[in-house]
Amino acid sequence: MSIAEAMVANARRYKELFSLAADELLVQLEEEEAVANPGALEADGVRKLAATRRALELDNRRRQAAAAGVAGGAVEDVAEAGGPASDPFQIIPRALTRRYETALLPPTTQDAKTRPLRAIRAADVGRLVTVKGVVTRVTEVKPRVEIAGYVCLVCGHEVYQTVPERTYLPLTECPVRGAHDAGPPGRLVPTARSCKYVKYQELKLQEPADQVPVGHIPRTLTVQLSGDLTRQATAGDVVAISGIFLPLPYSGLRALKAGMLADTFLEATAVAQLKKNYADLDGAGHTPEVAAGLAALAADANVYGRLAASIAPEIFGHADVKKALLLLLVGAPARRLADGMRLRGDVHVCLMGDPGVAKSQLLKHMTSVAPRAVYTTGKGSSGVGLTAAVLRDAVTGELMLEGGALVLADCGVAAIDEFDKMGDADRTAIHEVMEQQTVSIAKAGITTTLNARAAVLAAANPAYGRYNRAKTPAENINLPAALLSRFDLLFLLLDVPDAAADLALARHVTTVHRTGATPVAPPPPPPADGPDGGGGGDDDAAAAAAAAVPARVSPAVLRAHIAAARGSPPPLVPPGGALAEYIVSSYVALRGEEAAAGRDARGYTTPRTLLSVLRLSQALARLRLAPAVAREDVDEALRLMAASKASLDAADAAD
Repeated sequence: MSIAEAMVANARRYKELFSLAADELLVQLEEEEAVANPGALEADGVRKLAATRRALELDNRRRQAAAAGVAGGAVEDVAEAGGPASDPFQIIPRALTRRYETALLPPTTQDAKTRPLRAIRAADVGRLVTVKGVVTRVTEVKPRVEIAGYVCLVCGHEVYQTVPERTYLPLTECPVRGAHDAGPPGRLVPTARSCKYVKYQELKLQEPADQVPVGHIPRTLTVQLSGDLTRQATAGDVVAISGIFLPLPYSGLRALKAGMLADTFLEATAVAQLKKNYADLDGAGHTPEVAAGLAALAADANVYGRLAASIAPEIFGHADVKKALLLLLVGAPARRLADGMRLRGDVHVCLMGDPGVAKSQLLKHMTSVAPRAVYTTGKGSSGVGLTAAVLRDAVTGELMLEGGALVLADCGVAAIDEFDKMGDADRTAIHEVMEQQTVSIAKAGITTTLNARAAVLAAANPAYGRYNRAKTPAENINLPAALLSRFDLLFLLLDVPDAAADLALARHVTTVHRTGATPVAPPPPPPADGPDGGGGGDDDAAAAAAAAVPARVSPAVLRAHIAAARGSPPPLVPPGGALAEYIVSSYVALRGEEAAAGRDARGYTTPRTLLSVLRLSQALARLRLAPAVAREDVDEALRLMAASKASLDAADAAD
């Protein structure tokens, strides 16, 4: 077994050995520093205390040696060597004077991969392991006692106790008086001046959804962070944490019931973010491939089309839906007015349609593209699970909040599948989130507001499973108007039999399954005259189709460009009144069309629609990295809104 393998197998012991070795090497450096800079000793209270204790111990030895008739030089030699004359109860722990932290980083070899939470066994206790998961709960950073200091009320000696675990049993009797005097031991009193505290934080790590077997509950693991590792992750982050897997004995009444059982935790040594926010991606060191892709996009006039074609390329069709999803990722800048009112900038999209039109696949793809996203289903989610729950901490007994799916998706995407299966009481919990983008809590004496600045992407089926053309769109959608008006775009996706569309869809799906890659263009039809003749026209058609499809970019380039767009200065409507008046007149025209339709109106045009037009226009300008909104941005926003309403008209036209 190599030294690296031994360190991984017995990580905690090697960590302590490295700390002891560093202490021995630093003793001489500290002595030289004290001689060169005497003021440094006065500024460091712990080092001054240690020097004072060593001087007092040396004086005590001199007096004892004088009484025993031992030469003073021999006493100093024994004291400097720390020989048997040393009093074990008065020795200051080495950890009290340490001004550094020792950490074991995970191996960087090719076979050093993250391990699933379900793969960790009892044989891994004491080993250095690396696990990946989603942070679901984070406690506040608090001071934890690492070295506890006491003072004896009788003899005045200071006694120290090393606290390696989260809980410990404080000392009550003075061991110094009990060892040297015949009288009763003195009572110890804790002193904060003699204690050493470290920053301490706990988090709950839940295994990713792709590692949970069907029908099983996701497993969680408690992770203890200390020192500089605190505040490295927040709820909703996807992280890889390296640490020492250790048992955690139960305390209190639970220890009586648990018997020989113990809980487990991970003593973290390194935290790495795997799925960062857009703010973390913007300006990060890109690979040469990503940098080249960004440069190509900057020189391309059809950035909008290329990026939209790069979203879920395995899914056939849905061009306008993919453009809407691209704008959902980009979003518009949120605005806060002078009176404190906040106008949201996130774009909400709802996809409703028949089964088998790739709604769920689009949601899954969006959660993989967005740097921060949470996927949940309406049937398996409650109002508390979507917003926040009030829990009691098992150690401190304090009430704490655990964020739900919408809180975990803050500054990201919240994908809710089977939106129509949610109960009315649970569905109303997201009304505040979709407009004010906050979660208000008033439970168990806790009154607070949590941020939930997430773009909601919902997928739902019609009220009757499939779209019933004998019913009106409002009866088929079966969602309250208060909720529908909060969605910027609502697309109705129907499975309508059509020979040409079905043929193109079937060829696309079979090509993906056969080659495992996305076709650049729709596969051409077979030659009419067989394989040996009449194929020239089909080749020309295939070439024309390939030229019409924009060149796609990789997901890494897509994320990098969106991060750059979101980090750019917010585009605003030009101060001139021409474009603003055009937006106003377009909104008034939409209201007039709905008023003329009367009961036959296909959608809800409310004042929120005007804000939706502004959000979509700003998102389009953001995508082009433009400083201001242009006329073509407003036209494209109006076209997308018209396309969403046209999908409702197409349902009646297909009857």
